[in-house]
Amino acid sequence: MSQLKIYVGNLSYNTTPEDLSTLFNEYGEIDQVRLITDKETGRSKGFAFVSFKEQTAAEAALVVNGKEFQGRHLRVNVAKEGGSGDRGDRGDRRGGGGFGGRGGRR
Repeated sequence: MSQLKIYVGNLSYNTTPEDLSTLFNEYGEIDQVRLITDKETGRSKGFAFVSFKEQTAAEAALVVNGKEFQGRHLRVNVAKEGGSGDRGDRGDRRGGGGFGGRGGRR
């Protein structure tokens, strides 16, 4: 159901899941907010995935792309199925950026 999930990048490292819920709730009912963090430090990696209950809500939320939030211009697009998109917290073991990288393959 990747069409219900969006990728949100260029987040402030201080952004919380609650902040994202507040930001995206106006576009429709949210199913889950997953802020990706470093497993060792617990620090945010600066991106998250937001899942909506309806596809129309996810599509509407794409208008946030490029808008300023907490001093950063957000990158928002449809999350990609599989790959490191769903495993962003494991995708940077080789120094890649996590999202869209080669991290899951050996």
